[in-house]
Amino acid sequence: MNPMLGFAVKAARRAGDIINRAAENIEQLKIKHKTLNDLVSEVDHAAEAAIISSLQKVYPNHAFLAEESGRTGESDYEWIIDPLDGTTNFLHGFPVYAVSIALSYKKQLQVAVVYDPCRNDLYTAARGAGAYLNEKRIRVSKRDKLIDCLIGTGFPFKANSDIDSYTDMFKTIALKTAGIRRPGAAALDLANVAAGRLDGFWEIGLSPWDMAAGALLIKEAGGLVGDLEGEDQFLDSGRIVAGNPKIFVQLLSALRPHTQKDES
Repeated sequence: MNPMLGFAVKAARRAGDIINRAAENIEQLKIKHKTLNDLVSEVDHAAEAAIISSLQKVYPNHAFLAEESGRTGESDYEWIIDPLDGTTNFLHGFPVYAVSIALSYKKQLQVAVVYDPCRNDLYTAARGAGAYLNEKRIRVSKRDKLIDCLIGTGFPFKANSDIDSYTDMFKTIALKTAGIRRPGAAALDLANVAAGRLDGFWEIGLSPWDMAAGALLIKEAGGLVGDLEGEDQFLDSGRIVAGNPKIFVQLLSALRPHTQKDES
């Protein structure tokens, strides 16, 4: 295993242990609203601190971009961390949430870990070395017609999010596919695209830590990832489309009329 990936796996499992212990006493957790509909708990902070501490011990000169503590340090190497993607699910006892860790080097994603502590499922990828679920190679689905596909998404939930534009997109995709799913944890949704369980995914209003690890998983599983224009700017724009190669193109085509509205 790539050494950096190995350390990321250890950090993710350490965070998963913290999350699983806290899940036994959710009612006693301290919870705050960062913004409207955007919750954070002491578990998010504890899991993030554990990840950063673990990685800093072996890579003290690396930079970090984490959901709760923001960006720290300056380096060509940057760890992109979501310690608990799906906090609202976690706080309601809804078992769909994950730890997400990615490493970029000069803005190129190098390693990725998405760890589902509820199922003990570990998704991993290293640039050029494929994607894996519990050490078994995974690949994107082979479906080639959008009408046959199950597509993942996430509703914009933050204040000032473009819910009207998203609603139009949702209607379009709902009429062109076999179904849409919104479990509530983008990192896991993207991992499920990599594993072929979902044929594609799109969302707007995301942050880099929501997407980075899942994006590399999909690329290493043979899929494509881009922004709504099909370009490689999704980490900056927060607007992402992903899928197997044929469905990626069809999703972009279906969503294109709505991106043209945004531009006008």
